[in-house]
Amino acid sequence: MTQLALVIDLNVCVGCHACVTSCKQWNTSGSAGPLVDFNAYTADPTGTFFNRVLSFEVGDYPDTQTVHFPKSCLHCEDPPCVPVCPTGASYKRKEDGIVLVDYDKCIGCSYCAWACPYGVRELDEKRQVMTKCTLCVDRITDQNLPVAERKPACVMACPTNARLFGDVHDPESEVSVAIRDRGGFPLMPEQGTLPANHYLPRRRNVAQTDPLQVVREQNPLRVDGREPAAGLPLSADWEH
Repeated sequence: MTQLALVIDLNVCVGCHACVTSCKQWNTSGSAGPLVDFNAYTADPTGTFFNRVLSFEVGDYPDTQTVHFPKSCLHCEDPPCVPVCPTGASYKRKEDGIVLVDYDKCIGCSYCAWACPYGVRELDEKRQVMTKCTLCVDRITDQNLPVAERKPACVMACPTNARLFGDVHDPESEVSVAIRDRGGFPLMPEQGTLPANHYLPRRRNVAQTDPLQVVREQNPLRVDGREPAAGLPLSADWEH
């Protein structure tokens, strides 16, 4: 069975949010939209997004690194959001494994959002229906588009090619080869949902930082290239 999915390379993602904005633009104007935004330019904005990028630092100062972690629906092979839906609005397509929501059946009860361990479903505040990543199903199946453009909007927009798209059940596909050769991993596999989306790990980079240089350059007492010697009173260093 075909299982379409995304493979995201954490080593080259720069956190530019091109995937976020392109996803929002395509889906708010397509079959999944409109995606509402309330108070978009205030201190407490709310809005519906299918894709978000989380950024955080890892390591101990000064040897830290910033990690950008895009996250959207993982299109699980055993999605817990589907069986809890009381109306059958949440479903998984047999032909390509994409998990979707039928807005005509959705009653906005949020059972699926509670069942999802990844927190990637969002209730549209205006329409009161549950929304999520569709892998741009209306785009990837559009026969009027060139074959090269039948990919999710986020994949087309990524400037570093950090996002790959294809059939993870095809061992010779680009995504399967990347997972196999680069040690790709699913998110939170202990949940037993069998996420179709995978991540490629960051490569280990050793920061070349001189701890003494960091301390000295940031010393507020440094004047004209001189600074107090460690362990000595200030007067001993500055009396001449």
